[in-house]
Amino acid sequence: MIDFGFTPFAAGVTDLDKANLSLAKQITEHEPSFNLCISCGSCSATCTAGQFTKFSFRVMCHQIRKGNTTLAIEEASKCMLCGKCTLICPRNVNTRNIIRLVRKAQTTTP
Repeated sequence: MIDFGFTPFAAGVTDLDKANLSLAKQITEHEPSFNLCISCGSCSATCTAGQFTKFSFRVMCHQIRKGNTTLAIEEASKCMLCGKCTLICPRNVNTRNIIRLVRKAQTTTP
């Protein structure tokens, strides 16, 4: 076998039947605009925190939808709550409130 210097990534399959989607349900109850997000990347492109850290609202939303609550909470802690993402969102997703809800979940999650 020829060695090309790289290996393929392991499959990142998430079984949504076994995933903990309680955070996603909680956020949707309090902020229905969470379901409007189409992951276009406008929020990440304007993010002030993203310039100084590896914060990405898109990554956080994907983690929430996959049931990775711990990773989502870690991402939310990087946000500066400046509000640029809320202003630029073409779907009017209330990103600041979603971050606030994730941070609130951090205090209630054991």
